[in-house]
Amino acid sequence: MDGDRAVQQGEIGESEGGAPAGHPVGHEGTRVDVTERQAWSVDGFAGLAVSLVALGLGSWLAVLGIIDADAGEGGLGLILGGVAIVVPALLLAASLSIVAPGQTRVVQFFGRYVGTVRKPGLRMTVPLTTRRNVSVRVHNFETHELKVNDADGNPVNIAAIVVWQVADTARATFAVEDYEDFVAVQAESALRHVAMSHPYDNAATEVTLRGDTEVISAELAAEVAERIALAGLEVIEVRISALAYAPEIAQAMLQRQQASAVVAARETIVEGAVGMVESALAQLEQKDIVELDPERKAAMVSNLLTVLCSERGTTPVVNTGSLYT
Repeated sequence: MDGDRAVQQGEIGESEGGAPAGHPVGHEGTRVDVTERQAWSVDGFAGLAVSLVALGLGSWLAVLGIIDADAGEGGLGLILGGVAIVVPALLLAASLSIVAPGQTRVVQFFGRYVGTVRKPGLRMTVPLTTRRNVSVRVHNFETHELKVNDADGNPVNIAAIVVWQVADTARATFAVEDYEDFVAVQAESALRHVAMSHPYDNAATEVTLRGDTEVISAELAAEVAERIALAGLEVIEVRISALAYAPEIAQAMLQRQQASAVVAARETIVEGAVGMVESALAQLEQKDIVELDPERKAAMVSNLLTVLCSERGTTPVVNTGSLYT
């Protein structure tokens, strides 16, 4: 019941108001319920020509009236006629506006939303209206570098580049106070939440911040888009631009990564050395070059592994005696 009431209150326009819900209402409970619609507009060049002609005619009549009045003749009628023509011409000229490509005009008539003019060029719309410029071009910005704790509790520094644009000019104008500031704050909030949901680097985890940038970027884009939809904005893409451990643990994490790399390299070297020793012993037995008892075989394996796994060059020692003496 309370949920239905909150949704109904969310459908009430700003002019009608409504009592506070007393609990979080989510995006559906926003008080401003307005969507973009097309405003009436026509090609402005015809209106410009008519207004110029009317201004010229009205001015000419007013001048004639003033001349007649100076000459002692009745010129009041001409003056009033000129004013009657000039005033509508000025209103007609005031209704003209230039719309550049990638720009729109949000039209208001004494505070009431009339519509949005999207067609570029010189346009004539309803007189006595105010027109606000709203850009629908693609915007992008880089968030501040945030310090957050990842899913493992390690502090990391992270930043992202957000590419977005205005989809609904009416919501962008009336639903939020400043839509550019709104998208910047919501993007940083979403970035913090996503960074805290995944570890920086963890072999036991499927998705990590460092190893799965495409997955993280898609998840981040979806969360930012959901947060800014109520303002009539849409996300094109979000990319991680900076990612590193915080300075206080960076050295320790570097040592851990180096140790992991050394262990992995050693495993590869030992695995290759064992294969080479196995192949050497098999060839010696197959070609019957020398007959090795278990003790001589163990000594050869030890010598070969020492030579193959050593980091530095080994110095051979020639045994001229018997192994058993």
